Amino acid sequence: MVCTLSYQMYKYEYGLTAAEQRAADVRAGEAAAALTDLRLHFGHVFGRGRRGRPTRRAADAVTAPVRVMPSAR
Repeated sequence: MVCTLSYQMYKYEYGLTAAEQRAADVRAGEAAAALTDLRLHFGHVFGRGRRGRPTRRAADAVTAPVRVMPSAR
């Protein structure tokens, strides 16, 4: 919808009617729901699963001794 500058100025000064506000709220709610669905979808597609950051427990479980190369001494 294209509005003239004078109409936009009028709306800025006097605000929206109740019907216009309800329509704007509905559009905002639909957009928020779509973004939430998209975020959840991407979370499933690019989910961490087993490839995510290691947990602290996994990092603490490493008990192998550290080897020093003979040339490094």
